[in-house]
Amino acid sequence: MVWWIWILLGLALLALEAATPGGFFALFFGLSGVAVGLLAALDLAGPPAVQWALFSVLAVVALVLLRRPLRARFNVDGVHRSVDKLTGETAVALTDLPPDEVGKAELRGSTWSARNSGPETIAKGRRCLVERIEGLTLWVRAE
Repeated sequence: MVWWIWILLGLALLALEAATPGGFFALFFGLSGVAVGLLAALDLAGPPAVQWALFSVLAVVALVLLRRPLRARFNVDGVHRSVDKLTGETAVALTDLPPDEVGKAELRGSTWSARNSGPETIAKGRRCLVERIEGLTLWVRAE
């Protein structure tokens, strides 16, 4: 096949990957198409049957070896991040926190926005329990 057909096929598959939600299937076939196109342009890919075999082998090997690490890296499966493990930790109020008001609290050496979810005011310097995290705000109550 002519080298530019491989490049177009690869780019079309890459566009398909960009248009679909993070499955990371077409990505490897698109990259393999571009790679075979570049090899064909340099007369290193051989006859069309060899080009198709090279395309298939490159795509499947890349898919098997790289798909799982890419899915993990981009958190495609929605795995909870370590910030979710902060629930149940103890924070220290850096400002007075009246009930259902937002102030500041320190947790593990970092300053966070904190909302008092309890019925009593949390005084500055008092320890409080992290109940949940929403975005960058800790929901805390007095210990």
